[in-house]
Amino acid sequence: MESAQKIVHTDEVVKKIPTRLVRNNIYKTVFLLATVVTSLVLIVLLARIVSQGAPYLSWDFFQNFASRRPEQAGIKAAIIGTIWMMAVVIPVSLILGVGTAIYLEEYAKRNRFTSFIQMNISNLAGVPSVVFGLLGLTIFVRMFFFGNSVLAAGLTMSLLILPVIIVAAQEAIRAVPNELREASYGLGASKWQTVLRVVLPSALAGILTGSILAFSRAIGETAPLVVIGIPAFVAFLPTSVFDQFTALPMQIYNWTSRPQEEFHFLAAAGIIVLLVILILMNSVAIWIRNRFEKKY
Repeated sequence: MESAQKIVHTDEVVKKIPTRLVRNNIYKTVFLLATVVTSLVLIVLLARIVSQGAPYLSWDFFQNFASRRPEQAGIKAAIIGTIWMMAVVIPVSLILGVGTAIYLEEYAKRNRFTSFIQMNISNLAGVPSVVFGLLGLTIFVRMFFFGNSVLAAGLTMSLLILPVIIVAAQEAIRAVPNELREASYGLGASKWQTVLRVVLPSALAGILTGSILAFSRAIGETAPLVVIGIPAFVAFLPTSVFDQFTALPMQIYNWTSRPQEEFHFLAAAGIIVLLVILILMNSVAIWIRNRFEKKY
């Protein structure tokens, strides 16, 4: 009886094989078309940007300030301003983000309060960037009177990417095997010594990779800068974190809003510079991840 049932079941499976092969080919074709379409859109976009912006990439383009004349306009103030802003964003977001992740994963007790905090952090990672711009306008610009300075923009961008860094750092810390912690405790190490010398080195690749990708997002965001009132036309360089400045996204946004076609080509050149910076940062993230994965 059992043998007969197995034979019937086998026959049914064999009969379903052609149908499954057809479904597999359909899904494969759909996924291939999705890949081809997205790749073509990306190629067309990059080709258009490079063809329009490459002729405007020159030494004067990097040395000149913004100007109302397209032949004299450059991105010197925007590049330096972006560097100043990231000099605030990187230490603030990295220290707060990694510190929060360490506390939640290594020290905090599992209860309703920590679950509530974790849920809110995960939700904040998906909040639109303009909301963080409104938060920065309320707190840093108006409450603390920082104005549209480097410090206000840097702190606002830090709030924007902080949830992403916390989540990435938590995942990296959570991936460290418990055996390493137990071995450290067995050798007499304290909680902090275990975290500092065992957990963090093992999780460093994931933490830095997620952080650098978050920094890439901060460089390319425009909405928070617009909300807090960062000027798009600046013909000077900041000398402190309390000075006004402009950034690459704001400069590109300003050029694209101009009616003259030459400014649109300048915007394409600025986009090329921004893409190169983002590609370099992502490449550094990949290199750091591969190096620390081999080391630890």
